[in-house]
Amino acid sequence: MIYFLSDLHLGAKYFNNPREKELAVVSFLDSIAADAEEVYLLGDILDYWYEYKNVVPRGYVRFFAAIARLTDAGIPVYWMTGNHDVWLFDYLTTEIGITVYKGALQKEIKGVQFLLSHGDDVGYQPPMYRFMRWCFHNRVCQWLYANLHPRITYGVAHGWSSSNRTHRKPTAVKKEIEVCYANLLRFTEAYSQQHPEVRHYVMGHLHLAKHATLDEQGRTITILGDWITQNTYATFDGKEMRLHTYAPKN
Repeated sequence: MIYFLSDLHLGAKYFNNPREKELAVVSFLDSIAADAEEVYLLGDILDYWYEYKNVVPRGYVRFFAAIARLTDAGIPVYWMTGNHDVWLFDYLTTEIGITVYKGALQKEIKGVQFLLSHGDDVGYQPPMYRFMRWCFHNRVCQWLYANLHPRITYGVAHGWSSSNRTHRKPTAVKKEIEVCYANLLRFTEAYSQQHPEVRHYVMGHLHLAKHATLDEQGRTITILGDWITQNTYATFDGKEMRLHTYAPKN
């Protein structure tokens, strides 16, 4: 079985109990170890991560250990960076054996072509967001950011994330999700014309749990939801994509 999940946002300051959220994810990862063939993490797995050359952030020990148990068992784990964990470089590859991708990826999985993306790097994005994303990926900007003291960078990053999550009106968030989803549908239509071999599109970023058939040829799009309130993930058994909700055992 192939597993897909995104937008865990582990370590977010707006969680009432961050440890409980991490343990729920660990429970899920341990529960799939028996039948998982591959695991795809499609971005924003951590709410904030900046990986310095010789220093890494504290925390996430149980989560990283669960990933290591999968890779140690020979199960490939692929991590596509999102807009919150974009500064993930080679530490986790070296230490626990994950494969890191930056940007959208077309890949054959169990003999079927997929287009995988966090969701913020395909389709139309507002100019300001494109500029911000460029800054996040620019080596010079990364070097300048790395020379600030972590007390500054971590405070700014977590404050920005929390404000973006808790201070926006629900109606505005809902409208933005609808617009972004419509943009993704336009993207898949255009991409399918150039790449008719792609059968399934899987993305995150929108915090929307949705699985839909795109056309008469049976192409599908799956938006993975999140683990802030939904605990959703998707599976592919070689024939069918399915969207699920995980209920942690008490």
